[in-house]
Amino acid sequence: MKRLLVAALPLITAAMLSGAEPELPDPEEYESFEVEPPPLLPNRDVDAGKTTALAPRSPRDPEELEKQVERAKRAAAAAEQLYKRGVLSRMEVELRALRIVRLQSDLENAQLDRLKADLAVAQTRFEMGQISKEQVAAAENSVQSATGVAQAASVARERAEIVAAETNLRRQQKLAALGSARAGDVARAKQKLADLKATKN
Repeated sequence: MKRLLVAALPLITAAMLSGAEPELPDPEEYESFEVEPPPLLPNRDVDAGKTTALAPRSPRDPEELEKQVERAKRAAAAAEQLYKRGVLSRMEVELRALRIVRLQSDLENAQLDRLKADLAVAQTRFEMGQISKEQVAAAENSVQSATGVAQAASVARERAEIVAAETNLRRQQKLAALGSARAGDVARAKQKLADLKATKN
């Protein structure tokens, strides 16, 4: 043990004197490893997505959401190729495609929230005589346009969520028929689909 410590002492001393630290990747450039195994529990990943459809959305930064949309698109494109090679399951490909629709909806809503905040500021500045009525009207038009885009994105999201739930239900029913899924898995898939349809109505 003493010999090991004596042999390692020069290396430890050199590292301390140099003061060099290992270079870490920039968080902005870091992306998670794209190759992920398919979920072992049939309903786990699909059920995890239901909170995004039913829970209220918290305000998010549009710039960050734009980056997430681009990353999700790259991940989805890679997933399709990996599926063809037999690396990923069809479920994973579907989930990555659904993630794009969810993030796009979040992005449109975040941009709408920002434009509404800008409109409130513009109205206040107009009342103080700092800007013209035309500038306020331009801000109002921007909000109106963004509202239509956000509503269309929300409708697309609802449809995508329902299609994904219907696909998952069919998958669970087939697995149950083959003896690879439990009755509870099918029941949860049915309930998720019913909840999504009820929320839409």
